[in-house]
Amino acid sequence: MSEGVRLEFDGLAKRFDLRVVFRAVSGAAEPGEVLAITGPNGSGKSTLLTILCGLLRATRGEVRYLADSAEIPRDRWRKYLGIVAPAMSLYENLDALENLRFLALVRGMRDSEARCCECLEAVGLDPARSTTVRGFSTGMHQRLKIAQAILHDPPVLFLDEPGSNLDPAGQDWLEELVARERGRGKTVVLATNDRREMEWGTRRVALSG
Repeated sequence: MSEGVRLEFDGLAKRFDLRVVFRAVSGAAEPGEVLAITGPNGSGKSTLLTILCGLLRATRGEVRYLADSAEIPRDRWRKYLGIVAPAMSLYENLDALENLRFLALVRGMRDSEARCCECLEAVGLDPARSTTVRGFSTGMHQRLKIAQAILHDPPVLFLDEPGSNLDPAGQDWLEELVARERGRGKTVVLATNDRREMEWGTRRVALSG
């Protein structure tokens, strides 16, 4: 999928019962940009990403995705978004390739074997390796989550603290991946409090906590 998608959000607020997480948060990102969402732990970075992905409703405010200036209906967002988050599940009794095969099946992707292998190679995992995910390091888990997110070649990529389980070499690789996806015209949204990752942003939304 090569269609560029613009993200816009205006006046977002979220509260859980009496607890206000954030209020009046607005921002935007164009294709080829990286929007860095920053703030201390507990400031609502992950909550904001979940709202932008459509997995959680805001208390107030609007989120819009536009392709060729036409708004994408909310029930079609899933097609356009790829998500990497700590809460993402992997099937630990399957190997990396089997995990991607299953996800491709769920997404209705046909003749996906080559694409599954391509995504694993892109994140530095060997498609031929038969080790189940249960035996993976935390860094390998993170790489597989990223492979899942890019499997359907989404125009918008969400990364929630993606470098948290990566060693220095893995962080270098992650920076290259973000630059590559941005160069392909993807809209990248990055939630982080890592100073290095903040520098990747072409735009920034700072939550105060």
